[in-house]
Amino acid sequence: MELLRKWLGHPEEIYNLLRFKMGGCRAVMPRIDPDSLGRGLRTCYRYLNQTSRSFAAVIQALDGELRHAVCIFYLVLRALDTIEDDMSISLDVKVPMLHEFHSYLYQPEWKYMESKEKDRQVLEDFPTISMEFRNLAKVYQEVISDICHKMGVGMAEFLEKKVDSQHEWDKYCHYVAGLVGIGLSRLFSASELEDPIVGQDTELANSMGLFLQKTNIIRDYLEDQLEGREFWPREVWSRYAKKLSDLAKPENIDMAVQCLNELITNALHHVPDVLTYLARLKNQSVFNFCAIPQVMAIATLAACYNNKQVFRGVVKIRKGQAVTLMMDATNIQAVKAIMYQYVEEIYQKIPSTDPSSNKTQQVIASIRAMSLPGGPMVSRHHYSPIYLSCAMLLAALSWQYLSTISKATEEYVQAGEN
Repeated sequence: MELLRKWLGHPEEIYNLLRFKMGGCRAVMPRIDPDSLGRGLRTCYRYLNQTSRSFAAVIQALDGELRHAVCIFYLVLRALDTIEDDMSISLDVKVPMLHEFHSYLYQPEWKYMESKEKDRQVLEDFPTISMEFRNLAKVYQEVISDICHKMGVGMAEFLEKKVDSQHEWDKYCHYVAGLVGIGLSRLFSASELEDPIVGQDTELANSMGLFLQKTNIIRDYLEDQLEGREFWPREVWSRYAKKLSDLAKPENIDMAVQCLNELITNALHHVPDVLTYLARLKNQSVFNFCAIPQVMAIATLAACYNNKQVFRGVVKIRKGQAVTLMMDATNIQAVKAIMYQYVEEIYQKIPSTDPSSNKTQQVIASIRAMSLPGGPMVSRHHYSPIYLSCAMLLAALSWQYLSTISKATEEYVQAGEN
């Protein structure tokens, strides 16, 4: 019955789940025909679908040759990330591998057969990936190789040190996500689907990656603690606890939530850059590719803000909520309205006693100013009362059936959870 109550409170999400399941997903993320691809590319797209439910669909929806370039870019970075994550590889072996990984792209026979990680197939069959990399236009190869090199060096730097200052937090997030945003932006411009400025403005592209990475780090506090990883900056959490793990103790929950709110406020400072970046995009497939993860992130931060559950379990946005965001975030005005909606949600939850309350209010004011140029927000939802009434009736009569449908959409909405 809890599921029924949730849906009755959000009837537009039921309507969107049905619309998405009955073909609406193809408008946002059309899939390519595997029979139109050569053997190597078919293999690469199979690996893409096996290693990423988050990005596989949106990558395959990109236009033209950009789709293949981004697919290969993703797989190369997935292989690099698999090396970094593999704790069975000793540091004296791992560090040189991370530094030299970009050179393996030009070694047709290079592969690594000793990984214990779940995504090890991208290392074991790296020759197929590197072959398709070398089949890309030189302009794409140069971008992918350069980003791979910089990321490998950055990963090696943080293997043996923790994130202490907020500056180092930004630096770590730059290496693992900001560089991805910069690389993707350069690929967008290289394809000529977007103007040169998109690839040249590295500061905005970096913010795109940092906003997503910080959201993941904030949300995944408990999971990372259970697996022995620490990504919250010591400069912040040390003001609230002696050890980062202490924030999970029930007696420290009030201080933990204050620390959480401070980090969310830090992440929100990237939103103005995100909006500026998205406003420059012209190609619809590129816009969808970039906008969907960003609106998932702001919704996730709104769910996490001032929420004790971050320290007790997993905070996720609803499946119907994720589908609605995916279907709505197709133009800059809609994205601005979404951002406005969720920062307002955060604003309403700011405790007057929170140490970061003034800073949170200030950054929200700057986001409001960008989200509402020239007039009041227009609602994102354009459903007539008859649609909403039908949706509510449908929820009351067949909520269990819709639960099955929501599970079927999971592969499309993981971007809001990963």
